[in-house]
Amino acid sequence: MGGLVKRNRGNAALRACGCAVVGLFLIAGCSADGTPKGGAASRTPAAPPGTGGSTAGPGSTAASTPTGGTGFPLVPELDESKQPKTVAEARELLRRVVIAEQALGPEVVRSTPFESDPGHWPVLDEGCVWQTAGLPADVLATSTRYFHVPAKDGRGRVRLSATVTIHHNRLESGWETARSMEEVLRCPDQKLREGEELKSLWGGVLYLGEQMNGWTEDAFTESGKYVGAQDGGPHYYTWSQAQFGPVTVAIAARGAAGITEEAVSAFVVQGTSRMMAQAKQELGKAAG
Repeated sequence: MGGLVKRNRGNAALRACGCAVVGLFLIAGCSADGTPKGGAASRTPAAPPGTGGSTAGPGSTAASTPTGGTGFPLVPELDESKQPKTVAEARELLRRVVIAEQALGPEVVRSTPFESDPGHWPVLDEGCVWQTAGLPADVLATSTRYFHVPAKDGRGRVRLSATVTIHHNRLESGWETARSMEEVLRCPDQKLREGEELKSLWGGVLYLGEQMNGWTEDAFTESGKYVGAQDGGPHYYTWSQAQFGPVTVAIAARGAAGITEEAVSAFVVQGTSRMMAQAKQELGKAAG
């Protein structure tokens, strides 16, 4: 891959891009039980330069924790004693964080294949083509589940995917987010596989406490257009990724004919909010 491009906190244009999806999460809100109101391809980056235990650098934050006016933190303090230390522990945590199709809405069904190979990892090569490689040293466990909303009544098929990745610590998950931003800058046009491409991608990252991000340690989003041999296009495409401690969660959505961008974004809001809430429940310190 090309040289790392760290997030430029002074880049107002990228911050504005990041606000688009962050704002959607705030607008979506949560119900009384903490779940969100209403209702693509996995594309996670390669390993960071080290696997040390420091929490400084990408993914760390010194911002005060917003409460959303409830008195309870939207981002609780991480309980480091709960962080998984082995592959087996990470896979168990992943199982409790990743969502099934019911979490995305009644029309969503499983695709075939349903889950990614747990021993493989997508890497964006120098030619901006996604390839498959073995897991990098900093990843304890990762999984992507694939869903879709079937085409009917003149509406095309909406493709969705949910990805959860478990690292050793916050530093490593922060570097994953940083590299996601680097990939968009390096490759605004990307080839997913033969006959499937992403075009005109843009992205942005916001730390906790920056502008409208009050729900995750790092909020990353990218959007653009999807073109597929089977699905036609260009159609709206968006990817949103969130981080809590050593965990990143993400939803990718590829739109279709007859589907509004708002409807596609609603799936992203629903899925990412749910998985982030579950990660916080598993790894956050108890209140009191």
